[in-house]
Formats: sequence, structure tokens, C-alpha cells
Amino acid sequence: MSFEKESVMPEIPYLSERPTPDEILSAGFAAAGGRVSLASSFSREDVAIIDIASKAGITLPVFALDTGRLNEETYEVAEAVAWRYGLKVDWQFPERVAVEQLERVKGLYSFRESLDNRHECCGIRKVEPLNRALVGLSGWVTGMRREQSVTRTGVAPIERDAAHGGMLKINPLVDWTEEAVIAYTEANRLPVNRLYAQGYRSIGCAPCTRAVAPGETERAGRWWWENPEHKECGLHRR
Repeated sequence: MSFEKESVMPEIPYLSERPTPDEILSAGFAAAGGRVSLASSFSREDVAIIDIASKAGITLPVFALDTGRLNEETYEVAEAVAWRYGLKVDWQFPERVAVEQLERVKGLYSFRESLDNRHECCGIRKVEPLNRALVGLSGWVTGMRREQSVTRTGVAPIERDAAHGGMLKINPLVDWTEEAVIAYTEANRLPVNRLYAQGYRSIGCAPCTRAVAPGETERAGRWWWENPEHKECGLHRR
């Protein structure tokens, strides 16, 4: 799915040197000048953003990608968050025919055979549904943080998403550490995915995510058979 560029794209707003998450959200919404939604995997970060927006009086619609291979614990926390904040989550699903074709031709675990195969699976289950979810939006919100991995060190609080027609991409927790996210979650008693207590630090599809060992990096449990510089699914092309 392609995104046609608007004749006048929203300007990236000026922010103070260390803006707070609610300031980033407010500035991003104002600059986008249209519909903005949070892409949520119901991670600690995403739940914190939902809570921050709620406390700031910001109406933040939420969509989520059901890849068909999520952990049961992810669905549980999604339901808990929806109930707590009165959200109607806009679930997006992969195209049935594409999934059936992939599994019939290449089997259930082709993504472990090569980087190209993994990108193909992510493209079908995540990227194409994301592209549909972003149609009609002027901006989207993510839980990305610079500290998470080598692929995210250059993320800005508000940036232009060239991969999606130049819409604004708003990253309110970009400067937060993992410890800060955990502290906020605990202080506000937010719903949390039970897998974190089992050693997970980043949670995606069940067969592509595992707990990490002491000393491993935060996203070491994602696609653990790949090199760190490859650990993105295509949702955040830069």
C-alpha cells in the first residue's frame, strides 16, 4: 500500500531541550492537524503512554496488530487496559489469503530460515496491516525509546515518517530508560504483561520472542538468532 504525500506536510514543532511525554504528545497532536493514533503492542511503554495521555486529558485512539501469533498474556493485558481506560481498540489483522499462502508454501517457521523469510513474514503479519491502519491519519504515536537497541538510537521525539508519506511520528518516551518506564508503571499500578515477570524485556510474536539472560540487551530476546542491527520488523523503517 502506498502513501501519497500531501502538498503541505505538517511541520515538526519546536520542543524544549527535555520535553515531558505529555508535552511531546500535545505538540505532536497540534502539529499533525488531523487524526493521530497510538500503535500499541500493549508493552509497558504503550500502557504508560495511554495513562499519560489520559491524565493529560488527551484523547488518544489506539490500534493494535493481531498477527495471529501473539502470546495469550498480550491479549490479557490488552483487555485489562481497554477496560481500565474505556478504550475501543481498533484491531488490525493480516490478509487471510497471504497468511495461508505463506504457511502452505513455506511452513509455519520459515521466518527462522533466513532474514528475507523473516521480513516476508513480518511484512504479511505486521507491515501490511500497519499500512492499512495508518490510512487517513496525520500522525501516529509509538513507544520507541533510544535506549532499546542500536536500531533506535537516532529516534527523535517528533519526526517525519518518510516511509508513510511524511506524516508525523510521535515518540513521547524516546528519552526514558527502561528503569523509568518500570518505575512509572509500578507507581501508577498499571496493567502489565505477565511475561515481564518471567524475564521477558521486549515482547512480540510468541515464536519470535523469548526471555533474556542476565547481561543480555533489552531486545536480545527478539529474533535471537539474528544480529542486533537486523532486529526490526519493518514497522519502523528509517
